[in-house]
Amino acid sequence: MPENIMHFARVLRSAGLPLGPGQVIRAIEAVDVVGIGTREDFYWTLHAVFVNRRDQREIFDQAFHVFWRNPKLLERLMTVILPTVETPAEDDREEMSRRLADALKGMAETGSPSTETERVDLDAVMTWTDQEVLKQRDFEKMSKAEMEAARKVLARLRLPLEQIPTRRFRPDSTGPRLDLRRTMRQSVRNGGDAIMLARRSRRTRRPPLVVLCDISGSMSRYSRMLLHFLHAVTNDRDRVHTFLFGTRLTNVTRYLRYKDVDEALDKIGQVAEDWEGGTRIGQTLAQFNRFWSRRVLGQGAIVLLITDGLDRDGGVGLEREMDRVHRSCRRLVWLNPLLRYDGFEPKSAGVRAMLRHVDDFRTVHNLQSLEQLSDIFARFGTEQDRSVTQWLPMLKA
Repeated sequence: MPENIMHFARVLRSAGLPLGPGQVIRAIEAVDVVGIGTREDFYWTLHAVFVNRRDQREIFDQAFHVFWRNPKLLERLMTVILPTVETPAEDDREEMSRRLADALKGMAETGSPSTETERVDLDAVMTWTDQEVLKQRDFEKMSKAEMEAARKVLARLRLPLEQIPTRRFRPDSTGPRLDLRRTMRQSVRNGGDAIMLARRSRRTRRPPLVVLCDISGSMSRYSRMLLHFLHAVTNDRDRVHTFLFGTRLTNVTRYLRYKDVDEALDKIGQVAEDWEGGTRIGQTLAQFNRFWSRRVLGQGAIVLLITDGLDRDGGVGLEREMDRVHRSCRRLVWLNPLLRYDGFEPKSAGVRAMLRHVDDFRTVHNLQSLEQLSDIFARFGTEQDRSVTQWLPMLKA
């Protein structure tokens, strides 16, 4: 039994759960103390040790029912019955996590701990995808191989922001404005005999981009992938400011400027202490407005807010802070991964408070949604986008 628990922990670790030898030892001790009365007792004993967050429950549940598939395993306490690794029946199985499928496949390739030779067949559809399917694959359902391929695509993505006019001018022979000062200097230089009119045009520059990214437990899977995209954007252009927030606000702009993405993410992991914790959107936006908004929201800045809108404080003070951010920037774009669901409705207090003060409301859950950002930023109008106005009647209901 201890050997099987160890192999079960390896499957969970390969599927993405952060498990180490200490947790395996604690699981074995917990099973020894609690005992194995029923399959349900055994399930919840391992669940109490291996599962630390809500988003890990589905992976654990699927892995448990696939790995410990022999129904007589728990009835024979004195005999080690090794589990067989096979996919559930086609008629009643749920969609298996792609990370779990890869973990089980890796275990099958390295050899099962069983003393008997067993043939393990896995659905090949779960372990292969082409470029088009990869773009539409949800980050939450990607396998390890797909995540590596997605990171390579994210490293090549760019965010083409159109240049906007500034208050400064530059010399331009065909410009619409007369440059009187330069005209007089040229006239004095020529002795005043001939006056050549000098012209000028307004300078253009890409606006600053300010990113506020949620790194709470419900957003951690998406934020890790989006940081690869933000690293590529930061190294492609100037004036990109990135802030991470969960229960506190962390400025990670300097770390994303590192050329090596692995080094950058390692530094960010050390600085962001509230990773995969709770979410206090109103409190962190208040910190941003107080300490950073005047520094980074000048010259027509565009704000990219990445969060699911699930606020731990129930939206207290959130609408006031969102209104201030909206008034301080040129355009506020909210990217919400929950919008990928057809039945999404703005029911939570945080979502309802935020939705009134954004210009664009889009989903961000796969590569295709990130590629569509270029179309969003191509429009710099002040009116609210249709993606927002379709939700406003629900807020009044």
